[in-house]
Amino acid sequence: MISWMQKHHKYMVWTIWVAAIGFIGAGSVGWGSLHFGSKATSIAKVGDIEISQQKLNQAYSTLYNRYAQLFKGNFDDKKAKELGLVQQAFASLEIQAKLLNFAKENGIIVTDEEVAKKIESIQIFQTNGVFDKKAYKTYLQNQRLKAKDFESTLKDDMIIEKTLSLLHIKPLNLEVNTIASSMNIADKISYKILKSSDINVSLDENKIEKFWQEHKEQYQTQKIYQLAIIWEEPQDINASNDELKSYYEENSFNFTDTNGKILNFEEAKPQIKQALALKQLKRKAQLDYIDLKKGKISQPKTEAFSINDPQFPSNIWQEIETKDKGSIIKPKIINNKYAIIKIVSIEEPRVKTYQEAKDEVTKDYIITQKQQLLHQKAKNIVQQLQKYNPTTTDFIKIDNIDKFTDLNQQESLQFLQKLFISNKEKGMINISDNKIVVYNILDQKIEVADQNKTDIIKPTVDKLKTEIFQSNLIEQLNQKYQTQLYRKGLTK
Repeated sequence: MISWMQKHHKYMVWTIWVAAIGFIGAGSVGWGSLHFGSKATSIAKVGDIEISQQKLNQAYSTLYNRYAQLFKGNFDDKKAKELGLVQQAFASLEIQAKLLNFAKENGIIVTDEEVAKKIESIQIFQTNGVFDKKAYKTYLQNQRLKAKDFESTLKDDMIIEKTLSLLHIKPLNLEVNTIASSMNIADKISYKILKSSDINVSLDENKIEKFWQEHKEQYQTQKIYQLAIIWEEPQDINASNDELKSYYEENSFNFTDTNGKILNFEEAKPQIKQALALKQLKRKAQLDYIDLKKGKISQPKTEAFSINDPQFPSNIWQEIETKDKGSIIKPKIINNKYAIIKIVSIEEPRVKTYQEAKDEVTKDYIITQKQQLLHQKAKNIVQQLQKYNPTTTDFIKIDNIDKFTDLNQQESLQFLQKLFISNKEKGMINISDNKIVVYNILDQKIEVADQNKTDIIKPTVDKLKTEIFQSNLIEQLNQKYQTQLYRKGLTK
């Protein structure tokens, strides 16, 4: 995945600013942080627009969060550097600045009243469907944002959105009909499905060991941490209803359902009690941390944990990985308890011996051999498909995914998409590492366009045309508005 993103990130940054408003829901401060200093000085100038360090920090943090979600938490500063997240974040800001220059030049503005209405319409700032100023302020406090900075960013996003909406051109009938006609090409084919499960592999100990020799770096032991952990569990609290309500009113933003809607007091009461109990426990956990660091309390019994053991969330492992042997990590909440973690020792990964890795190696050897033999078998069948009792279809189109009873819908869709962009009369199409379809096109025709399907295609054509137009617009703006860099490392 990393290699794919490295190759395609120049196309991804164009969409980053489009979704910039998404940080309202996810929070712009979190997993990643960019340490160039906190002073809000300019790092670059694009046309007449200055880009501040603060803007870059915010864009980087938002982008880091998105990648962390994409990688399901298995994302760190090393991967961020590998992907060039700083450069990606700056590229998104550079595109924004060019669009803002264009909007300014053409007199496109967003008023403070429009920004206010937008904020009032955001669901997480509402209570029972009505804008709640307290919820808004709490959000800003939790995200460590100043209202003027948040509203300035929101205004810029709205200006860009308004600019592009004014430039939007609906697709012409000719464009829609041209795309629709391609959807009405129909092929009559014969085909045969080959599966790796039908391939037999003979096991040869010497060949398996040779396979291990060639790939042994892939077979490594886990990194092992010996950790000493002090757990502090919250106790039931005897808080009055008024105390619970007071805490709720100050922190209602933190008590939401799965859809992000703020819970009412009664619904949130169990969570409020839990949060208050943890708040009371925090002081004791901090004292334990200090005492353990000073050697005033005995070190608890150590336990061995493989890296990324699911007992600890990914953010805890990320911090552990940055620490050395002997480090003590400040109190963290894990499964509604406080944990003070000391790293007693670290056992680095090593290459497994053949005997240690034999079971894994054998499985991988069988998979690899089956894939190679499957591909070779398909290659041999292509030129003489009729000898292998193939299935023959009626005329099928790209959306006829229900015509293949021996393929599921996803496999049928994948096969048809590849078939209808192929320029080969006969060939083979990989559905997966374990399945190949060998085909021969027997006949072809263009069917009469279905008006209903043409209407369905319109949004796709609209999106395609918009993307092409926006891409060309950026190319023009690149020529018109020059970028002055005040710092190194912002571009590759």
